[in-house]
Amino acid sequence: MHFIRIALELVIGFSALFLMTKLLGKATLAQITAFDFISAIVLGELVGNALYVKEIGIGSILFAVALWGLMIFVVEWCTQKFRKSRTFLEGKPTIIIRNGHMDRNAMKKEKMDIDMLQNLLRQKDVFSIREVEFAILETDGTVSVLKKSQYATPTMEDMQKPRKPVYLPVTIIDDGEVDWENLKAAGLNEEWLLKNLRLHHIHDYKDIFYCEWKKDEGIFIEKMKA
Repeated sequence: MHFIRIALELVIGFSALFLMTKLLGKATLAQITAFDFISAIVLGELVGNALYVKEIGIGSILFAVALWGLMIFVVEWCTQKFRKSRTFLEGKPTIIIRNGHMDRNAMKKEKMDIDMLQNLLRQKDVFSIREVEFAILETDGTVSVLKKSQYATPTMEDMQKPRKPVYLPVTIIDDGEVDWENLKAAGLNEEWLLKNLRLHHIHDYKDIFYCEWKKDEGIFIEKMKA
């Protein structure tokens, strides 16, 4: 009887959650906000507890799922009817690269470091920050990218130009700290780095927010901003 009860409650809980996602619509599933993430955790906890706590019956599962689903529906309804509520309830996109330069304050506000930004850009097939004119951190945690004109389509193949070798960029300085391992792996040394920094009128590593090197395009630097 114990296993039958668990199976019955699991089927009912699954059916209730499935029905709720259908009622809320595909748009909610496509864009998971922080609120949606919390909702998923709470609903999973409600159903999970109901399976293993004998005092909680099927009625309790249905009531909890229905009430939580109703609250989510109310929130979604508010964001559709009252435009001003969207920023508070769903958040708003943040521009983290503007006019080809990283917005350090925006990145700090969103608790984003350079490694995280590079990871998100690579998911968009962008392997160098220098290729980006604008990057927007969306409310679901993904990044939308607008490339600089020289990196956007049409491609070299479209223009019927000969193909060039492709090189990965190497991060040399991250938030004022030199990555000596990357520098050495790229076949470079401190003397080369200091020489290039002086050409940009920089005399201290701590004055650099981000620096990368690419074999075919050279060095790229973002200075610290107050």
